[in-house]
Amino acid sequence: MNTKLKCLLLDDELPALSYIKVMCEQISNVEVVKAFDDPKKFLEAIQRLDFNTCILDIQMPGVSGLEVATHLKNKLIIFTTAHKEFAAEAFDINAIDYIRKPIQKERFEKAIAKALNSLNSQGETQKKQALWNTDKGRAVLNFNDILYITSSETDSRDKVVYLSSGAKTTIKNAGFEQILSVLPAAKFCRINKKDVIALKTVLHFTSDEITTSISLKPNSQENLLLSEVYREEFKQKIRSF
Repeated sequence: MNTKLKCLLLDDELPALSYIKVMCEQISNVEVVKAFDDPKKFLEAIQRLDFNTCILDIQMPGVSGLEVATHLKNKLIIFTTAHKEFAAEAFDINAIDYIRKPIQKERFEKAIAKALNSLNSQGETQKKQALWNTDKGRAVLNFNDILYITSSETDSRDKVVYLSSGAKTTIKNAGFEQILSVLPAAKFCRINKKDVIALKTVLHFTSDEITTSISLKPNSQENLLLSEVYREEFKQKIRSF
């Protein structure tokens, strides 16, 4: 598995921030999503950014890196600091690593390697299938086999699932929220009131329509509505896919 670290950087000292950014850009599988020199602006922005890793200075005016870390759920954290006395607190937060300043390139690369290993391990342990109540009884569906899920025309409480094999099955009495809570969020997206698609099926899209590789009829490609309600979420996911 080849996973990318999508990093947010935070350091109130601009030279240190620039140095860390340059080192990140020299490492494959590392993307700097955004760099901040103000912890308050960092906290204001995190809800709208797609990232999985944060490299945080600890000692900053106003809000410390340790305080910032308490707002980061399920994110990998690497702390940087010139002060060794914060080490115990950093690891209490389950930080991936703690780097002393001035930062040495080899030491930084070691911390990044640990973060990549951790992220890859997370991906390998994620569920790859789920058990559903279907029109054929209890059935296991592999997530990689699912292309398209749509509301049943005969009963909107049921959802028809189209599979890569060309087969289809119906999940009984399940809402989209319930189904999406089980599916890998990075691979699937709701695009309108009645459709969820696997992002791997997207060929191209406009502001209100998605052309997919899904073929429900011979020699055809499904064009599906992209509604305004789900447009921004879809665009963010497809950019990250």
